[in-house]
Formats: sequence, C-alpha cells, structure tokens
Amino acid sequence: MTQATTLIIGHTGKTGARVQAELEKQGIHTLGVSRSSKPHFDWNDPESWPQVLEGIESAYITFQPDLAVPRAESTIRAFVKMAREKGVKHLVMLSGRGEAGAQRAEQVLMKSGMTWNVVRASWFAQNFSEGFMIEGILNGHLALPAGPVPEPFIDIDDIAEVAVAALTRPELHNRIFEVSGPRAITFAEAVLSIAQALGREISYSPITIEAFLNEIRSLGEGEEMQWLMHELFTEVLDGRNTPVANGVQEALGRPATDFREYVRKTAASGVWDA
Repeated sequence: MTQATTLIIGHTGKTGARVQAELEKQGIHTLGVSRSSKPHFDWNDPESWPQVLEGIESAYITFQPDLAVPRAESTIRAFVKMAREKGVKHLVMLSGRGEAGAQRAEQVLMKSGMTWNVVRASWFAQNFSEGFMIEGILNGHLALPAGPVPEPFIDIDDIAEVAVAALTRPELHNRIFEVSGPRAITFAEAVLSIAQALGREISYSPITIEAFLNEIRSLGEGEEMQWLMHELFTEVLDGRNTPVANGVQEALGRPATDFREYVRKTAASGVWDA
C-alpha cells in the first residue's frame, strides 16, 4: 500500500518549514516544494504543478506573495481544480485576517468539493525576527507606516500547530480557524517589549506610507509587493483585526502564545544579538 503524502507548498517559508517538521516528527510522509526545490513549484508556472501533485493526499498551501493580491483568486482556482483532478482529498490554506482578496480565494477552497480548512492569521510575531522588520530591530530603530492601531500578533509556532491539527484530525475538517495572539498591542509597544527583553534601546517611528513605499522601491521590490504593502498598512491595519480571535483555542484546546513569550524565546535564540 502506497504511503499517503502531504504536500507542503512553500516548505522553506516561515510556516511551511514548521508544518513540515511537525508532520515528519509524527511520522507523516511529506513532499516540500518551492521555486528552488526538485521538483520545483512556482505559482506563476502552472506547468510545474502536475508533477508535485502526483500521489498527494493532502496539501498545506501558502501563496506568494499573499492571498490579498488580485491574481490570487484565479491562480488558486486553477490550482484547486488541478488538485481535485489529481485525486487530492484535503486542502489546508494559510490566509490573512481582514483581506478581501484572501476571502475570495478561501471561497474557492470551500466550494472545491474536497474537504478543506482555512487558517486565517493576524500579523506574524516572527516578522520582527524572521521577516522584513528584523533589520530595524538589529539596527536599533524600526520605522513603519503603522500608528496607534493595536494588532494581536500571532506566534507562527501556533499557526503551524493549528495547520498540522487541520491536516491530521478529520473531525476538524471544513472549518475556518481564525488565529491571533491573546491580546492586541501597537507596533511601538511590540518594539518596546523586545527592547526591554534585550536590555538595549530600540526606538520606533511611524512614517508615511509614501516614505515606506519609496524605501522598499529603492530596495528593488516590484509593483505587486508595493501594492501589497500599501494594502496591508492602509487597509488591513485599520483596526478591523484588533479584536482577538480564538482559533488556537478552538483547534488545540489551549490559549494562543502571548507576545511576551514569543519575545522571551526569540531573545534566547540569539537572532536579535547585535
């Protein structure tokens, strides 16, 4: 009997790497794919999809750069159609809270005829340590187009645990798990928490969206990423996601990880050592 395989799309990413590691720890056979893997997978190249879907029973889907971008819905629709034709039975997709484009892509999953789960997440806590904000933390000054709106940052370890539960526990199928941290804080408060844990000064400054876009443009980011950053900071980060969500408790039977705990374990890892 052929061993069931779970496909991990984006297996080198923040959540994909964690999901794959936990599944393999449980003895579940996985195939992790990305643009640099063999076989490779590229959302912009549908011809790369069939080979990675052969023999796949379930899949964890992360879309690059984000489900909010306008092309995401049609791309997910084409992928889901192919997955069903290839015999995939269950799909778990990472999504974002408060993103209209993401919710359109979610609907594609829900109407696919396969079993599904959506893990709809707030801003990642790990953006301060594994993403685009780490440079500011290391340099002692973070500047973003984010003012006093609180956000309940979610620990990616929690996201991965919820995704693994959705992939391995049939009783959880066909549900949206909206996940966030247990309390909402501002970006300035998050930076202060990190500074206090490290025992050094790290400042935070709100800047205009125009200044931020000029900065990422100078770093070579294309129009789609510029559009996405504008969308995230001007639309999604408008307070709509400030209320705490209970998806971690619903899926795992425990509270979500507090931002202070994320800071403690991340500081201990040494990634913020200047």
